[in-house]
Amino acid sequence: MSFAFDNSYARLPESFHARVLPTPVAAPRLLALNEKLAAELGLDAKALASADGIAMLAGNRIPPRAEPIAMAYSGHQFGHFNAQLGDGRAILLGEIITPSGERRDLHLKGAGPTPFSRRGDGRAALGPVIREYIVSEAMQALGVPTTRALAAVTTGESVYREEVLPGAVLTRVASSHIRVGTFEFFGSRGDRDGLQKLADYVIARHYPDLAQEADKYEKLLEAIVTRQARLVAQWMHIGFIHGVMNTDNMTVSGETIDYGPCAFMEAYHPSTVFSFIDRQGRYAYANQPSIAQWNLARLAECLMMLFAHEAEAPERANAALSSFKTHFQKAYLDGLRRKIGLRAAQDDDASLLADLFNRMAENEADFTLTFRRLCASVADPTADAGVATLFKDPSSFAGFAEKWRARLAQEGGDLPERAQQMRRVNPAFIPRNHRVEEAIAAALKNDLAPFHQLNRVLEKPFEDQPEFVEYMLPARPEERVTQTFCGT
Repeated sequence: MSFAFDNSYARLPESFHARVLPTPVAAPRLLALNEKLAAELGLDAKALASADGIAMLAGNRIPPRAEPIAMAYSGHQFGHFNAQLGDGRAILLGEIITPSGERRDLHLKGAGPTPFSRRGDGRAALGPVIREYIVSEAMQALGVPTTRALAAVTTGESVYREEVLPGAVLTRVASSHIRVGTFEFFGSRGDRDGLQKLADYVIARHYPDLAQEADKYEKLLEAIVTRQARLVAQWMHIGFIHGVMNTDNMTVSGETIDYGPCAFMEAYHPSTVFSFIDRQGRYAYANQPSIAQWNLARLAECLMMLFAHEAEAPERANAALSSFKTHFQKAYLDGLRRKIGLRAAQDDDASLLADLFNRMAENEADFTLTFRRLCASVADPTADAGVATLFKDPSSFAGFAEKWRARLAQEGGDLPERAQQMRRVNPAFIPRNHRVEEAIAAALKNDLAPFHQLNRVLEKPFEDQPEFVEYMLPARPEERVTQTFCGT
């Protein structure tokens, strides 16, 4: 196997990482290989599926030119600072240069203990690996910036959580794994030199246009704020709840990372929480924008140490942070307008959308299906009945529909064409929680058919796929998943 490794992060000073080898496992077995992603990375899928390839994906064999490291970082977890986190169960094998010239991290999650494991076993259980594989690839298909899943293997060993579970390793791919918490690692120690090296590295890797700016560190903060605002808006558009928005789970590249207790909302309510550990609702659906801005404030506290205008640093940092709301609101409203078929912006659009969401919340309407069925209603008012059936009080939808149609009429245009445009932004299929849990439960019994079937369906989220209509439907009462759990 040939890997085009160029390991720039491993060339940074020792304070950035710890050199560590994956811990071999007893009997690795391939569960899934993402052949399309392998091709994008310039990797030979057949070689990866061979015995030697599976050994590499499990951490039993180190590919040529790899330089395995565990990355150091800190983080605020549920608002409380932990100065020493780091990759406790993940190892960065190296960085691949793809055939298109892009740099991608190749990362083993569940590869054994590292110096950052904090007495943990460094392993991953099968269930969380399957969840991350399914959801991260679904997010990619939905058009949301995300880490990717290249492969999943079982280890032939057990891990011990609340119960004994089969172990697994996920091979994760990302533009990078640098987090807000990575900046906190150096900022909290007053290590200005390390902070500057990290910032310069991030600029060179992710924001090269800023390299010659006189105030490049201020511009870096502004650029990260903008990307995160747009990312969270995309989460909100599809009803995604990250579940554990700690600063060590926020990348500076603007990709979604760490699919632990994440979930997709079914019955709409802004205060929806799934994560078992989020007892106070800190990371509830509606709180995600404000939490993202709070996390970015922690980044600003670090970066302002590098600002060229030291006396004005707090004021300039606050200005960058204040722009989050502007960027988020624009991305959020623009996306919602597209979801309901509007092309031009009007001042009362926010009120129109708020009315829809209030009615959905009062009537426990399914988030994804409501918007998907609006795609039919936009061109055919008789299809309103299909939307109304999602509401406990079907007549509630009529109040919104009347105002919505009046707003559409102001714009005019070809309604069937508008319906097609709406279908391109309103998915028919999401990783519904009960389907993910169904795939996990079957895999624990050595049945991978539901896992593979669900992945096939989620590859085409915006297509109707009538043969898989049952995957569109929300959970029945006895199937509902009300809590999700972190993999550790």
